[in-house]
Amino acid sequence: MTNITHLFRSLVLTAIFSFIAPVVLTIVLFAIARGWAYLPQQESLSQFAIAQIAYFLSIFGSGSQVQGVVLIGTVCSLVGVLFNAYTQYRYQNLGNYE
Repeated sequence: MTNITHLFRSLVLTAIFSFIAPVVLTIVLFAIARGWAYLPQQESLSQFAIAQIAYFLSIFGSGSQVQGVVLIGTVCSLVGVLFNAYTQYRYQNLGNYE
């Protein structure tokens, strides 16, 4: 029973961290693009970068940037959980053998 508990704990933690990583990356990219606006003569570049990031996110979110971030985070979370489940399965069935 403890193996199932460890498996679910590992999958939940993987799902949470795999969701948070692209969300934080997107926030950091927005912050860097906004920070460029404070440099002299870089405001147009900053506005262009923000517009491109917003356009990219709106493609995945059907017009909404927030939905785009959530969708990308969800997909990354699903992929992380699948990789974790695969490694758990491989380790359980094959052990440490290469």
